[in-house]
Amino acid sequence: MSETVGDFILQRLTDWGIRRVFGYPGDGINGIMGAMGRAADRFDYVRVRHEEMAAFMAGGHAKFTGQIGVCFATSGPGAIHLLNGLYDAKMDHMPVLAIVGQQARTALGADYQQEVDLQTLFKDVCGYVETIVAAAQARHVIDRAVRIAAAERTVTCVIVPNDLQEMPAVPSPPRKHGDVYSGVGYANPHPVPGQEDIERAAKILNEGRKVAILIGAGAMAAGEQVKAVANRLDAGVAKALLGKAALPDDLPFVTGPIGLLGTKPSWDMMNDCDTLLMVGTTFPYSEFLPPDGQARAVQIDIEPRNVSMRYPTEVNLIGDSAEVLDRLLPLLRPKENPDWRERIELNIRKWWRDLEAKAMEPANPINPQRIFWELSPCLPDHAIIAGDCGSHTNWYARDVRLRQGMMASLSGKLATMGSGMPYAIAAKFAYPGRPVLAIVGDGAMQMNGNAELITVKEYWKRWENPCFVAMVLHNDDLNQVTWEQRALAGDPKFTAAQYVEDFNYAKYGELLGFKGIRVDDPADLGHAWEEAFAADRPVVLDIIADPDVPPLPPHISWAQAKAYMTALAKVDPDEGGIIRQSLRQVLAGILPHEQR
Repeated sequence: MSETVGDFILQRLTDWGIRRVFGYPGDGINGIMGAMGRAADRFDYVRVRHEEMAAFMAGGHAKFTGQIGVCFATSGPGAIHLLNGLYDAKMDHMPVLAIVGQQARTALGADYQQEVDLQTLFKDVCGYVETIVAAAQARHVIDRAVRIAAAERTVTCVIVPNDLQEMPAVPSPPRKHGDVYSGVGYANPHPVPGQEDIERAAKILNEGRKVAILIGAGAMAAGEQVKAVANRLDAGVAKALLGKAALPDDLPFVTGPIGLLGTKPSWDMMNDCDTLLMVGTTFPYSEFLPPDGQARAVQIDIEPRNVSMRYPTEVNLIGDSAEVLDRLLPLLRPKENPDWRERIELNIRKWWRDLEAKAMEPANPINPQRIFWELSPCLPDHAIIAGDCGSHTNWYARDVRLRQGMMASLSGKLATMGSGMPYAIAAKFAYPGRPVLAIVGDGAMQMNGNAELITVKEYWKRWENPCFVAMVLHNDDLNQVTWEQRALAGDPKFTAAQYVEDFNYAKYGELLGFKGIRVDDPADLGHAWEEAFAADRPVVLDIIADPDVPPLPPHISWAQAKAYMTALAKVDPDEGGIIRQSLRQVLAGILPHEQR
């Protein structure tokens, strides 16, 4: 059989170094899937349960490897299903290529079955979207889609009509007007700030007496440089959620997360600092940064469009975070104000004690904070954590102590439910020898996590290390939204919308051939974590948690307190439990407790 356009597309992906594809078949991509069968020795094709999961896994692959993620979907409904996962990648600046089918070219415009205007559909989410309408066009469209996705860290899409996929390939277009040639390879933009700007930034940082540093995902490869700068300036370091793995949590000057999911040391540091250094972050909540005009600010980012958009900055340094910090460090002078750093470190030590005290407060049956407090010492070296979106994100952000060499991520700016399991699966394919933990709420588990456990069942025996743990925070409630309704809108829990059907996730895991562990006694948590990470097969760890433990922010505004009390006044169905647990959490942070 001669080479088809489908064969050529896959060969071009191979030429670009792409070896893994996440997808779901359909007649809109029959020609490409036939070519995939002929190219099986070159690709690791991962068949998911739903196209949205393919897009999430492509984005997860990009997050954990730094490489472009690729997903396939059929025309019409399959292409539409990709959108949420693609928006997740776009909003977290991850390079992802989607290749989707389309109806035959002769049928387009005829209101044909499954015909969707895919150019319009993908226009907002993609930095580049193009339909291949001739075999000679395939080469430059695939090249451009991969190049733009990789170089601009964005989402691109190639639409391939199904009749074209099985036509003879044209590897080299004819040499005539209207045809173009393209090649494999791209150059990353590498902006470098001028020396004058470096010196201006150093002057601001040297003049400050109380320096705070905020880092995000853009500092992920600059941990050592951030640490050196923080030590030179006697600064504390707060971390936006996507930057949690950039620095270990056991460093004495790391104040932890910032924002609604943040810590009191981060809140205090931002309120008291006179100088702010932001590195690789577009943290959105300005109310958790210093009051406007209080601090002089310097920002480092790879993208000029990202600077001075959350806080007014005097100097913006455009470039790679690690390289810019390396150039900045020799110009920085040691501080002569040790009280600032000492106060930060004292606040951090006190905060960890407070967290432990809050985690150990009794609940019905298990305090969710304790689940994550007891996770930290049990985490294997080099573990990878994939989080989902829900109330558990609060406890992951605050209570989990990441160590050097660990990786962790979740859906950042989109904050979408349903990303935890596909992220974890993508991480396991990328690093089959490393332990992987998915942290998922029961709402997200019922949304799509249960289905993607079947994907784990299909592939896990290929993994070098079988350690794959899916922890379900089981509270029969869409808990994050329930608390948002109380604290932001002043409404009581609306059970008809918020109740999550009770389900035995551990038994379901056993049905799939995994190890199922169900925990409803807090005394069993430590052993359960150890047993899960030591298992010889994937594990579903089903932990029954109390939905009434409030995810209190580091600072409670009067508006939030008023809304919360208004919700209780309207007779919340869980009123007794939430009053009891709220008092326990508040008192645990006020009353003295034994130092550990």
